[in-house]
Amino acid sequence: MLLELRIENLLLIERAELRLGPGLNAITGETGAGKTVLAHSLDLLMGGRARAQIVRPGASEAYVEGVFEPPPGLFDDPELAELAERLPDDAGGLVLARRVAAGGRTSAYVQGRSANVGDLRLLGSRLLAFYGQHEHRRLTLASAQLEVLDGFAGADHLKLRERYRAAHAEAREAERELADLREREGARERDLDLMRFELEEIEAAGPDPGERAELADERQRLRHAEALRSAAAGGFQGLAGDDDDGGAAAGLGVAEAALAASTGVDRALDSLAERVAAAAVEVSDLASELRTYAETVDAEPGRLEQVEERLAAIERLERKHGGSIEAVLAHAERCRGEIERLENVGERADELERRLAAARERRAELAAELSGSRRKAGPALERAVAEALAGLAMDGARLEVALEPVEAGFAAAGAETVELRVATNPGMPVSPLRDAASGGELSRIMLALSGLAGGGGSATRVFDEIDAGVGGATARAVGERLRALAADGQVVCITHLPQVASQASSHFRISKRIEGGATVADVEPVEGEELVAEIVRMLGAERDDAAATDHARDLLAA
Repeated sequence: MLLELRIENLLLIERAELRLGPGLNAITGETGAGKTVLAHSLDLLMGGRARAQIVRPGASEAYVEGVFEPPPGLFDDPELAELAERLPDDAGGLVLARRVAAGGRTSAYVQGRSANVGDLRLLGSRLLAFYGQHEHRRLTLASAQLEVLDGFAGADHLKLRERYRAAHAEAREAERELADLREREGARERDLDLMRFELEEIEAAGPDPGERAELADERQRLRHAEALRSAAAGGFQGLAGDDDDGGAAAGLGVAEAALAASTGVDRALDSLAERVAAAAVEVSDLASELRTYAETVDAEPGRLEQVEERLAAIERLERKHGGSIEAVLAHAERCRGEIERLENVGERADELERRLAAARERRAELAAELSGSRRKAGPALERAVAEALAGLAMDGARLEVALEPVEAGFAAAGAETVELRVATNPGMPVSPLRDAASGGELSRIMLALSGLAGGGGSATRVFDEIDAGVGGATARAVGERLRALAADGQVVCITHLPQVASQASSHFRISKRIEGGATVADVEPVEGEELVAEIVRMLGAERDDAAATDHARDLLAA
């Protein structure tokens, strides 16, 4: 049940708060006062699109909030499991909200926490069943007529339909995969040759992720071998000297011998002598390593060409397969997998054919079961609608449910389409709904169906001027039907007919006034004499009209 509806800065409504009750809640007001804004506020809570320029002029944003008493087990629905995990544990009401900035950007909230429009759609569809003033035109669509019959058939039927849809999707996917496999069959040998060539090329090269850097360093050394050898020889000469000059090593030897003569006298000098001795050892080692480097820096003949060729091969693979050795190796792995798949394509085709046959068999079984359920539900829906229409001043009108096979054999919703046909008067032949019913008749047919074909369950039903196009005794019958629906759950009705409004348990009036040069709409509950006065206004009379006042009291009393 919708307990409270709060609106701020939504078109004409600057601020409004409705505390709705159980049963039938009527919302009335003069044409243009803003009744449609209330309907749009509920549509926003259901995740609907914000209309252009919906924010009240001068305001930075509009805000709509609905407080609901959720039906038991609402979050047991698997579709709501992820959302339920994000919400705080709260034993109170369920709060949905929508904020619309003047620039058009919207924000959604559930239980005060940021959500998305999809969350509102999931919850809103379970909390509100909305019937707009032009919603009855949807009844002329084949898809809507199918939903009517399926909704009437019940929860078990809807679960069966979901199982069928899953089987249909599986069959379509297997068909797609098999067709793709067969389409590629002609190019299989070509693809295999290409994959094998590329894999052999990579395997022959045998690239290693660290190899490229090592080869680049080696190429650099080989290109500058003479300069490196000369540098090493010069370094050795400076450290080791020649026959005439002992170099740095000989000088350090002389220094070491001189210092050794005074060992043990002064610790400071002993420390320096140790450092000289260490330097002598280090210089000797350096001289030895430089001589070895100078002797070995010459590469074997042709080594530079080998390194250049190896690097060119690696760079060629990198350019072809992703720009790095890692990408080349990953491509090789993909080639292995694709070769295996293409070599086993016959087995894969056999597997897909078996899977497709099983999916088609499962789909056919479920389709037959679904069709049987629809054939069983059809006559029951026809009887229920005829009875409901009799109470809506369409006594003798009858509905016929026709099932037509789908040309392709199977569709996403089953093996047949549904067409609702109606005879609005006794003795007349049935015709498709789109051809046989006027706007007012369509409204009443939809009202009859709303209580039968999945009309919202425990959700609040909202009717936005569903009584358009009717009047007189028919309007009274419409009001009585709405009141009967409200006995099983909350109904909110936006109406301009006194015969309907007089049936309500709770009544809200929307009116507009000029304040500071701007139009402002006010929403307030009315009861007692104010309610009588509102019914008088809806009758088209002045407030002091005694006859209209008596008529209004009679309507309310009835």
